[in-house]
Amino acid sequence: MSRLIRLIASTAVYSILATSALADTAGGEHNASTAAPAGHTGVPFPSAPEIAPIGVRLDKYMDVPEAAKGPPIDPAKGYRLEKLGRGLYMVTDNGYQSMFMVYESGVVVVDAPPSYAAKLKQAIAEVTNLPITHIIYSHSHTDHIGGAGLLGGHPVIVAQEETKRLLLRDADPARPIPTVVFKTSYRMQLGSQRLELSYHGDGHEPGNIFIYAPEQKTLMVVDIVFPGWMPFRRFAVAHDLPGWMAQVEMIAKLPFDKLVAGHVARLGTRADVLTQIEFDNDVKSAAAAALKTTPFVDGINPADAGNPWALTDDYTARVAGSCVKTLTPKWSNRLGAFDTFVWDECYAMEQSLRVD
Repeated sequence: MSRLIRLIASTAVYSILATSALADTAGGEHNASTAAPAGHTGVPFPSAPEIAPIGVRLDKYMDVPEAAKGPPIDPAKGYRLEKLGRGLYMVTDNGYQSMFMVYESGVVVVDAPPSYAAKLKQAIAEVTNLPITHIIYSHSHTDHIGGAGLLGGHPVIVAQEETKRLLLRDADPARPIPTVVFKTSYRMQLGSQRLELSYHGDGHEPGNIFIYAPEQKTLMVVDIVFPGWMPFRRFAVAHDLPGWMAQVEMIAKLPFDKLVAGHVARLGTRADVLTQIEFDNDVKSAAAAALKTTPFVDGINPADAGNPWALTDDYTARVAGSCVKTLTPKWSNRLGAFDTFVWDECYAMEQSLRVD
């Protein structure tokens, strides 16, 4: 039985725990808080971290470290084109990244983020006049492929079978349904160019694939590694956090020189992957330690003793706060936007450790 299930087995158990703990700690502070308006912000937790929790506006976010930044975007174009090897290019607006490969009779596009999809043809036209013959979907999420419908023509659309299932469910005309699907692997040999597609399970979401260009030693995996940056909230909203972490470890073992990660401002390197592994493991260690050392009931209003959700919310907030405080000295100046999602990462990790 998971820790969470044990904790919320019954309201009666909660009431007994809370009443006992509150009897030991009751005082003026609790009496004052009893009269406070329900649902309003209370006093901060003792030893709360300095970084504001989720939902609180910051006056100024932390500066992004230079190592996390990429080359600037030409504002007149709205995108940057970077050559990755023979016929292979990354397109980015320094927030999203996609890729295209030129072969003898056409172009293969990998993802079409709507933030700049309308300019993808312009980017391709900088290097070739050949038509777009194929589109590869890294996964189903709109923020990465929602501009595919803007590319026009009748390209072959390739994706993993789970991606097709999700797109059929969503019925979004901006994301045309794949015409070629595969289960575990698919090799695309187009003229003298080759791409190897593979599926390794639900790391980010079902259907999220690895795209590898062996000649160019370039790997594209989206929403798993964030080179130089804090991962997006709750580890990119991972469905399966242990699986997500395992895929980061897998990427570190693959034979690539350049990593197109789908987000942020620059290409990734093997060093970036190792840094993220280190960060992921530090979050796990910090959350695990906090779960072991944080008392389940401490300082909560006695009037909430019979509310199991309130007790759990208060407990997990204190666990997450302890995790944030542990991580801040080491990581706040190493990763871009550390202060944006560190609370999210700690909440996601403590939840995963309790129930996965």
